[in-house]
Amino acid sequence: MRTGATGADVTALQQLLNRVGIAVPVTGNYQTETAKAVRKFQFVAQLAVSGVASTGTIKALVVSARGPRSVDSSGGANVGSDPSVTKKLGKRLPLVLGMSGRDVRELQTYLRRAGDKRAPVPTGEFGPMTVAAIKRFEAKQKRVRDGIADAGDVYALRIEVGQDASPGGSGDPVGDDIPASLVPGNRARITSGGIAIAPENAPIEVQRIIAAGNKIAFKPYLWGGGHGKWEDSGYDCSGSVSYALRGAGLLKSPEASYGFFGYGSPGKGEWVTIYTNSGHMYMTVAGIRFDTSGRGSNGSRWQTQMRSSSGFKIRHPNGL
Repeated sequence: MRTGATGADVTALQQLLNRVGIAVPVTGNYQTETAKAVRKFQFVAQLAVSGVASTGTIKALVVSARGPRSVDSSGGANVGSDPSVTKKLGKRLPLVLGMSGRDVRELQTYLRRAGDKRAPVPTGEFGPMTVAAIKRFEAKQKRVRDGIADAGDVYALRIEVGQDASPGGSGDPVGDDIPASLVPGNRARITSGGIAIAPENAPIEVQRIIAAGNKIAFKPYLWGGGHGKWEDSGYDCSGSVSYALRGAGLLKSPEASYGFFGYGSPGKGEWVTIYTNSGHMYMTVAGIRFDTSGRGSNGSRWQTQMRSSSGFKIRHPNGL
């Protein structure tokens, strides 16, 4: 269905949109407001945004409108026909109490980035604190206050927070020139002022990671910083690592810490190693550490001292 269509099918489409939380008049006429509502749903559901109600769009709408239909023995709720817990936010809607997975973590991350200091630390577990945070967001947006993250709630949340920084955006560090000075050998060095100097034997990607890391080495810690835009007033742990990796073209957009669980290859790398868990991440580059925590008196993210990796997943960029 597309603009100009009329009839019972259009009426049913409009009713589905309202059921998933995207308000549209139920008229039976597919006009501008309906096309706009369809685009909103497609945006949330990570579908091609066209404003045309394709078969795939309608199928996703039906699944979302069906709502949570079962709860497994562990207490986790499933929804529709796709109970996957590895999907990005929007691929499984609505999200409700008892669910768990990557999409729940992303929802919690967005709630915190929207300024709710009482929202839970992203764990991927949809508990009472997440319900309360959604209700506060719904009240702020003057939406139905039910604590269920439907398509309309997710759309409003993503619009308020903004999108992740994208390739070519303002301040994109990819391809920045490497510093003119390098140190001999394989190990990077940190100056007394907290700037890292790359080793001359390192691959160009490693030198560019260090160059990008230097640009934000002294930026303050800011929850959500570096995710909505490359050039930010501050950066959190995953925003910092994402920015540095982007300098070498090793990421297209920033990732939260849990987004690195499957990044690259498992284990330590020869030049770069990433340590990540649900709440924090850091990396080592050519023998030095890039981390928002444990910074010394110079305030730099670059540090010579290592830290325990207990509880962290260990990954590295392919080939490095």
